[in-house]
Amino acid sequence: MKRLRTSTAAVATVSLLAMGLVAGCGSKDRDEVDASHVPQLRQQAREASSGTAKVVQPTGPRSHFVTQRTTGDDGTKIVKTRWHGAKSGFTGTIWSWVPPQYDQPQYAKSAFPVLIALPGSYGYPDNYWIGGDFKLEEKIAEWSQSGKTLPFILVMPVLNPKKKYHDGSDIPGQPKMGTWLTEDVPAFARANYRTYDSRDGWAFMGSSSGGFAGLKAVLKHPEKFKAAIANGPDTAPDSPMWNGHPAEKRANDPRRLADQLKTRGGPDVYLAFELGSKEEAVPYVKKFIREHTGGPVHQTLFEIPDGKHSGHTYIQRMPESLHWISEQMLGPVPMETRPNS
Repeated sequence: MKRLRTSTAAVATVSLLAMGLVAGCGSKDRDEVDASHVPQLRQQAREASSGTAKVVQPTGPRSHFVTQRTTGDDGTKIVKTRWHGAKSGFTGTIWSWVPPQYDQPQYAKSAFPVLIALPGSYGYPDNYWIGGDFKLEEKIAEWSQSGKTLPFILVMPVLNPKKKYHDGSDIPGQPKMGTWLTEDVPAFARANYRTYDSRDGWAFMGSSSGGFAGLKAVLKHPEKFKAAIANGPDTAPDSPMWNGHPAEKRANDPRRLADQLKTRGGPDVYLAFELGSKEEAVPYVKKFIREHTGGPVHQTLFEIPDGKHSGHTYIQRMPESLHWISEQMLGPVPMETRPNS
């Protein structure tokens, strides 16, 4: 389905192209999201307060951050830094944001779940989830404070260096982007923020090429990540850089990885798919769900009527998809509910 990705790369306006925004952006009015129908989360503190999940304090050294954007009225900031991946050898930009709760006194010793958010198209040199057009950070602040989703730490790395599709994988002879996403980006989060040592505190969210990368990462490393939101994703590796490497390509095929996980019987993973009704990915994603999920591979599908292959489509159902994965994960435990606090 490379045609999906090449069409997203053809965004006409210079400002949107610089951000890597996907095609069919539409107007900003489409990003007005109604979350009033999303229910409150169930209690998320059971495992954490029972002592089975460990709070990991920042390991350091702390990164040197530059403010990218101040979000909303709460004073939170999206910050960016350059990060050298010790495992992959790749050095790239990472943006991050912590929710308002992170700096509140009652959460001073609490771990927070991490959501690695990946863009569509190339996602290089920028990650469009940092932008004030989607306002993902403001929305998560609002939804988490009203109890509809967890207050995620957002970690937003670059995705496809040199504007080539790497399929979130270690393609032979290319930068090790699979290792970057699943080893080095989490290492960045652990160095700078309070996180959980359990996979219950780690998830991916991505659109198009980023949706493929997040989907594949969770299926390949279910011991590290519990959930993914995959928006209009490819469901098979299709980078031309796989040519000459059929075995490695098969080893990074989400269909094969899901079947292997089902055969092993787990661990359980949770996949939330978002699809616009007008996008080309619809039959491929539905075929993936029909043939490769079940058992430990849990799934839910959110369809958007008249939706296109666009981040502006997917943001409309983000309250539901984030709520669904939040129900499977760990949130921060306030000090007064901790044992011996």
